[in-house]
Amino acid sequence: MIKILIIDDISADQRIDRFLKRKFQNLSQSFIEKNLRKKNILLNKHLTKSNQIIKVDDKITIKNFSEEIYQKFEKKKRTSNINKSHIADFKQSILYENDNFLIIDKWSGIAAQGGSNITISIDTIIKNISENYNLVHRLDKETSGLMIIAKNLQYTRFFGKLFKSQKLKKTYLAICDGVPKIKESYVDLDINSNINDKVIQTNTFYKVLSYSNKTSLIKFKPKTGKKHQLRIVAKNLGCPIVGDQKYNLNQSRQWENLKLNAFKLEFDIEDNVFNITSALPKDFNDYLKLKNIKFNPKII
Repeated sequence: MIKILIIDDISADQRIDRFLKRKFQNLSQSFIEKNLRKKNILLNKHLTKSNQIIKVDDKITIKNFSEEIYQKFEKKKRTSNINKSHIADFKQSILYENDNFLIIDKWSGIAAQGGSNITISIDTIIKNISENYNLVHRLDKETSGLMIIAKNLQYTRFFGKLFKSQKLKKTYLAICDGVPKIKESYVDLDINSNINDKVIQTNTFYKVLSYSNKTSLIKFKPKTGKKHQLRIVAKNLGCPIVGDQKYNLNQSRQWENLKLNAFKLEFDIEDNVFNITSALPKDFNDYLKLKNIKFNPKII
């Protein structure tokens, strides 16, 4: 059975995966991702990504639609492995909260969203707190730091527009093996996408804040948002991030967590200016001390 959904002005300006989750409550992220990859779910008759923003009059085609299948996944999602300790960890990570959104200091090792072999994620935790909560953006599983979670559809859309217009500024800190020859610059880099082998142009500002013992603390400010963008940029600079099991092939300390932190978020809402910083994980600070690298948060 084929089901066609036409996007109206109420449903527009949100990610396609979030729209589908609201349309068919509790549909799993992995199910959506799988069916997008297999072209069972199309946007305007074309293959698309889960983070694609849908517009008014867009047409979503579900080729394999079945009420029975979708209900089965709905029941599966409700029998998640979330327990009180996961929710307690999440609540302890909250740095800021109001009626419309909250900001957490995500710990390394937990995925932002579900997927293959992922049973616990930030997304599954927040859905156990409230079905109205939505991720505004994502971080890699190994990356620690700041994440915004909207409490309602209005602010999900608001932050989506803020990210798209680049009015929300993100600053990352990374401890890298090696020291770049050029201490401050912009990097324009083409990165292959998983969708149709499309090449995406990325732009990243970086600045070496401090270095010692062939190790550097680097500030990154991405202007684009591609998966693994900063990790690939660091490798391209000849200074892969410590603990990066994918892009750092020369590291001797294989047990180290990824030393990449989403350190700072800056944005305005009406007359309110938000400037939130991460506390930095203990292992991050410990590694700075190990390498005798000085860090002053006030200069960020």
